[in-house]
Amino acid sequence: MGKQGRKRLVSYALFLAALFQCRFLAFAILDPLDFLALQLIRKSMNDLPGSSFFASWDFTSDPCNFTGVYCESDKVIALNLGDPRAGFPGLTGRLDTAIGKLSALTEFSLVPGRVFGSLPMSISRLENLRVLAITRNYISGDIPASLGRLRRLKTLDLSYNRLTGKIPRSIGTLPELTNVLLCHNNLSGSVPPFLSQALTRLDLKRNALTGSLPNSFSPSLQFLSLSWNQLTGPVDSVLSRLDQLSFLDLSFNRFTGPIPDRIFSFPLTNLHLQRNSFYGPVQPGDQVKISTVDLSHNMLSGRISPMFSTVQNLYLNHNRFTGHVPDSLVDRLLSASLQTLYLQHNFLTGIGINPTAEIPQSTSLCIQYNCMVPPVQTPCPLKSETQKTRPTSLCNEWKG
Repeated sequence: MGKQGRKRLVSYALFLAALFQCRFLAFAILDPLDFLALQLIRKSMNDLPGSSFFASWDFTSDPCNFTGVYCESDKVIALNLGDPRAGFPGLTGRLDTAIGKLSALTEFSLVPGRVFGSLPMSISRLENLRVLAITRNYISGDIPASLGRLRRLKTLDLSYNRLTGKIPRSIGTLPELTNVLLCHNNLSGSVPPFLSQALTRLDLKRNALTGSLPNSFSPSLQFLSLSWNQLTGPVDSVLSRLDQLSFLDLSFNRFTGPIPDRIFSFPLTNLHLQRNSFYGPVQPGDQVKISTVDLSHNMLSGRISPMFSTVQNLYLNHNRFTGHVPDSLVDRLLSASLQTLYLQHNFLTGIGINPTAEIPQSTSLCIQYNCMVPPVQTPCPLKSETQKTRPTSLCNEWKG
């Protein structure tokens, strides 16, 4: 072989070595601790039948190309486990403690599936975590108080699991929280103060929470749902400050006291206060622009305000309202602007509807079991009182 040939051979060998090195680096670029953590997480979980999420998790290739894994430089910064598309099967198994080794992780989510066991304490080491979303699985046990170390956390979603115990007060101290969703668990104890001035969504419905509400919710709250708990006490001082609310649901609790008139001027689309023990008159200061207002099954009294005539769905049934139904409500009902008007089981004495009036088919009116004979017969909910009129003796008792 001549000199020129040898030069070409050496150049080719160097080229192959460089190519091999580049390919090797492409597969070995990930930090070894992150690589090992992903392996352990994979070993602890499997696809449910019909799911193929882990099909791309071949550890002879670059883990940064795995489905659900997102890297920056040599670190994993986001891990989204499972196919998020609706109706797709999720994963099963346990969440390995190795999740705490992904030190640069800013986002971790686990889609609905059958992952069981407790939340690993090691999650508390993820100081950069901003989103923690493990929802609609079978996670059980307590919420670790050490999650209070995640000072950069913005979204905490542990909804639809089997969590028990109290909501750690340390969670409420996280300064950057914007969304907290712990609904549909078995959490008990009181609602802790939430001190974040950025909090916009708090959803704790369908738990077993007790006690009164803390007077420390940020005015930034836009969505507050505490329904189906066992919460007690007055709420007027708590709610009066939350003038950015667009959705409020306190239904199915044991709240007492008056409903603050001020909340009817908030930018709400839905107001659900039914099935409590609120009492006293309800007198909004201006026309109510809330689409749905449900104040049913309380102990509210006095006359029905004409300011409710601009509501689309109004539920005032099972209270202690008296007097005549405002004509403005009747006019809106007959024009089909007011779609639902439930007034049954009160102490009302009159409503200005002509017996020959035609109630629009798109509307629903129920006025039975009041201190009057209903001028029109309309279908009421199946569980309503079967008697059309409240007995005179009860009406006289209420007057007296």
